Amino acid sequence: MTLANLRINIDRLSARIEELAEIGAIAGGGVCRMALTDEDRQGRDLVVKWMHELGLEVTVDQIGNVIGIRAGQESGRPVMTGSHIDTVASGGRYDGNLGVLAGLEVIATLNDAEIMTRKPLGVGFFYQRRRFPFCSGHDGKWSTSGCV
Repeated sequence: MTLANLRINIDRLSARIEELAEIGAIAGGGVCRMALTDEDRQGRDLVVKWMHELGLEVTVDQIGNVIGIRAGQESGRPVMTGSHIDTVASGGRYDGNLGVLAGLEVIATLNDAEIMTRKPLGVGFFYQRRRFPFCSGHDGKWSTSGCV
């Protein structure tokens, strides 16, 4: 396979979106998977499982941000993508989730094609990206950027 005809597996990506959307599913096709809930934990566990299946080195920081790294030919800081997988009380199945799951699909596609990138690649999802009523107002992205 050449880079010119490299394509993601849309069926695999769609299946992951659907499986994650089942956790906290609400009427009308939405999702309620608010931070610190059982549904949040189930969603986090599922995405971490997928990261491990893809061979990523997974770390969770003190605040709960999850980063999965795929090694590259060179060491150093990874090229990152991601977002959040928690939702508001009536969130959508794509908001945040797609940024994370699309990143995992890129890595799965590279793995399938046995392509090693020059730089490491990372996919992350950040804790409490969607505000939870009784939390501090600082979300996980601030932690990873060194702002707190």
